[in-house]
Amino acid sequence: MDRLVGRNHGVLFRLTVANPEHLAMLKESVEAFNQWRTNNAEAKLGFREPLLSHADLSGADLNGAILKKAILIGANLNRASLYKAKLNEANLSGADLQSANLTNAHLIGTKLHNADLRSTKLTRADLGGAILKGANLAGADLSKSTLVDTNLEGANLTSCSVYGISAWNINLKDATQSNLVITPGGESKIQVDNLEVAQFIYLLLNNPKIRDVIDTITSKVVLILGRFTPERKEVLDAIRDQLRHKDYLPVLFDFEKPTSKNLTGTILTLANMARFIIADLTDPSSLPYELGRVVPGTRVPVQTIVLEGQREFAMFADLKEDYRWVLEPYRYTTMQTLLTELDQSVIAPAEAKAKELTHK
Repeated sequence: MDRLVGRNHGVLFRLTVANPEHLAMLKESVEAFNQWRTNNAEAKLGFREPLLSHADLSGADLNGAILKKAILIGANLNRASLYKAKLNEANLSGADLQSANLTNAHLIGTKLHNADLRSTKLTRADLGGAILKGANLAGADLSKSTLVDTNLEGANLTSCSVYGISAWNINLKDATQSNLVITPGGESKIQVDNLEVAQFIYLLLNNPKIRDVIDTITSKVVLILGRFTPERKEVLDAIRDQLRHKDYLPVLFDFEKPTSKNLTGTILTLANMARFIIADLTDPSSLPYELGRVVPGTRVPVQTIVLEGQREFAMFADLKEDYRWVLEPYRYTTMQTLLTELDQSVIAPAEAKAKELTHK
């Protein structure tokens, strides 16, 4: 229901107020409510602090709805569309928001304790001051969202897309932050393990002056190069997990996309800030070309690995002969063998070479 409230520079403006009929219809049948919305696309939805705890609103069309201070504790909003919805100071603790669309939604000060936000679309959402303690955001799209004073204590951020986020003064105590994707959709994935590191690395890739400032800082970054086919990705993920436990900051690069000048430039930047590089030469696709471009322009140890029974690419012997930071390949028979011998046969030689290069 709209109410005329006055004029502003001669333009009549309206204030959306609560309509009990809308709320009753929503509670009665989501299907009927969505049909009504389809037939009344211009209607404004205004709910004044509605009590919808544990309500089943799965798939509801709540685009643009004003739900400020709404009580939606434990509500089922699975697959609901909340595009541009205003949920400021609402309480959605324990709510199921799996695969919901919250693009451009306003969630300032919203309570989302233990909410299920897996695969939720939160692009350009404003989460300033929102409380997401214990929330599950695995696979959520947070691209270009605002996270200022946001509480993510104990939250699960695994595999979130975080390209273009604005993150300031966020609480990440005990949060799971692995496999955060810092590149936009359509580009080769670059994954890191911390929101602050995500912004930092993206800044490094796009701001040469920042890179100059940190040239003297000892890095814990390890660049992992390889292919993202199912078989190879399993190996790369296992290496990354091992490196995490050893206090490194692994950055995994996907070589499934076609090579390009921009791609090579990105790899060069990451390579030059890395402690060392681990490159999987098994079924390498475009990796030989990229190593041919990267190795001459860096003085960073390159430790290659290859599955027993496969040979290095044709030009690898030349790279190893011409550039002393390219190390002898480590050949492994199984992934378990690789992980068991990772310290001795992969990390230790790379670290020794890094120290040698630094000393010289």
